[in-house]
Amino acid sequence: MTARFRLTLAQINPTVGDLDGNAALAREAHGAAREAGADMLALPEMFITGYQVQDMVQKPAFTTAAMDAIERLARDCADGPAIGIGGPYAYGTELYNAYWILEGGAVKARVLKHWLPNYNVFDEKRIFSAGPLSGPYSVGPLRIGTPICEDAWHEDVAETLAESGAQMLLVPNGSPYFRGKFDIRMSHMVARTVETGLPLVYLNMTGGQDDQVFDGGSFVLNPHGALAMQLPLFEDTVAHVDFEESPEGWQAVPGERAVFPDVWEQDYRVMVTALRDYCVKSGFERVLLGMSGGVDSALVAAIAADALGPSNVRCVMLPSEFTSQSSLDHAAEAARALGCHIDNLPIEGPRAAITEALAPLFEGHPEGLAEENVQSRLRGLLLMALSNKFGEMLLTTGNKSEVAVGYATIYGDMAGGYNPIKDLYKTRVFETCRWRNANHRDWMKGPGGEVIPAAIIDKPPSAELRADQKDEDSLPPYAVLDAVLEALIDREESVAELIAAGHDPDMLRKVEHLILSSEYKRFQSAPGARLTPRAFWLDRRYPIVNRWRES
Repeated sequence: MTARFRLTLAQINPTVGDLDGNAALAREAHGAAREAGADMLALPEMFITGYQVQDMVQKPAFTTAAMDAIERLARDCADGPAIGIGGPYAYGTELYNAYWILEGGAVKARVLKHWLPNYNVFDEKRIFSAGPLSGPYSVGPLRIGTPICEDAWHEDVAETLAESGAQMLLVPNGSPYFRGKFDIRMSHMVARTVETGLPLVYLNMTGGQDDQVFDGGSFVLNPHGALAMQLPLFEDTVAHVDFEESPEGWQAVPGERAVFPDVWEQDYRVMVTALRDYCVKSGFERVLLGMSGGVDSALVAAIAADALGPSNVRCVMLPSEFTSQSSLDHAAEAARALGCHIDNLPIEGPRAAITEALAPLFEGHPEGLAEENVQSRLRGLLLMALSNKFGEMLLTTGNKSEVAVGYATIYGDMAGGYNPIKDLYKTRVFETCRWRNANHRDWMKGPGGEVIPAAIIDKPPSAELRADQKDEDSLPPYAVLDAVLEALIDREESVAELIAAGHDPDMLRKVEHLILSSEYKRFQSAPGARLTPRAFWLDRRYPIVNRWRES
C-alpha cells in the first residue's frame, strides 16, 4: 500500500503581539486540518507573535508569554494532527527564531533558524542568535526538514537536511511584498529542489504590519522544480496537499494553481491591505483626509474607501483664496463617485488671523515660502482637530516623488498617521488611478467605475499655495524627476553616471541636494505601504545631518 501524508497549509494573517488571538487562529486551522484527516498543520514563521516583532521579542516577559502560548496550544491540540508553528525560543542567554513541532500534547522538536537576514527591512542579527545546522524530524511516515525562511535562500541548510535523511522540505516564511518578489522566491526554491531532489513546501503568511504586507502566494514544488500547487496572493487560505511515496521518493499530488494578478493590481492590493490592517490592528474604524482636488488625495481616498468602506472615509476640502473652483469641483466629484462624506472647511479666516499675529515679526521681510506653508500647516492643524474630535485617523497623501525631494510641508500636509502612497512615485500614481478606474474586484469595498475623475488625472499638478502655481515651477517634469529618483534612491547610482547618461548636471545636483536635505522630514513622516525594495524607513536609512554631496 502506498504511504500517504496530508499536510494542511495555513496561509493566514497574525497580529503582532496578539498571542491569544494568534493562538486562536492556529486552533481554528487545526480544527480544519483535523476534519480533513491531515497528518500535520503548518503555520508560518513567528506566527504566535506575529511578524516582524522587532525589539519587542527582546523583552523577557513577552518571549516567555509567547513560549507559554505555544505550549498551551500543544496541550489544547493534543488530539489530531501535529502542528508546526513559528515562535521565539529563549534558552539560557540565547534567543532564537524557532519553528516548534507540537504533537500529542507536547513539544516534540524545535528547529532554530540558522541564516539571519540583515538587509532591507530585516535586522535579525541584532535580535536573534543563529541556530546550528540541524537534521529532520519525523511526523507519521515522513521525515521533514525545515529551513526557516532565509535558510532556504542558501544551499547549505537544505543540503544538510537532505544528507541527514529529510524526505520533504517545509519552508515557513514571513516574507513581505515588494514588486517582483515572487519570482525571486520561486527561483531560490526551485534551486533547492534541484539540488536536493526533494519536494518543497513554501508557506507564507498574509496581512499588513506597519509598512509591510505579507502577500501569501504559498506554493508546493515537486523534485526538480515542478509546480504542484499554488495558493493565491493576499488571500487567507487553509489548503491541504497530499504527498505519496514511490520508489523515486515522496511527491506532492498536484492540486490548486491560483492565477496571479498583474503588478498594477498587486501594488494596489498591497496599499489597500496595508491601510486596512494598520487601522484594524491599531483600533481605528474610520479615517479622514484633506481632499485637494488633486490626483494624490483622490487616489488615497479611493484606497481608503476600498480598504474600509466609503461610509468610514471623511474627505475634507480646506480651500484658501488660491484654491481654484475647478479643484473644489474635482474634490467634490471624486468624493461623490466614491460615496464618501465630504466637508468644506475654508481657511481664509484662520490664515488672516495668523498673518495678523505674525505681522509685527515679519515686517520688512518679503512674502515667500513661510507664508505659503502657513496654509499647509493650518490644514494640518484643522485636520488633526477633526481626527481628535471624532476618532478618525488622519491619512497623509504625499507620493514617493514628493517624499523624496521634500516637496511637502512638515507639520502641514505631512501630518497624519498613515500614508498609503508613500512608496509610489508620481508617474505611477497617474497610472494607478487609471487602473483603478478601469478595474473593480470583489475585495474592494468601494464602488466600481470611474471613481477618480479623468480631469483630476489629466490636469497639471499644483500645490495651489500661490497664484498660478505648478509643481514644475520648482521641480523637473515628473517623468524626468522619477527616472532620476529611481536611479539615485532605488539603485543608488551616482550623479556622474546620470550625467554620462545625458541628464542635466545642474538639475541632478539640485535633486541630489533636495533628497539628502529632506531626510529630517522623512524621519518624522508617517509610515506607508512598502512597494519596492528601497522604501523610505527600514529599507533606506540615512543620517539626518549629512554634509556629503557627490563632487
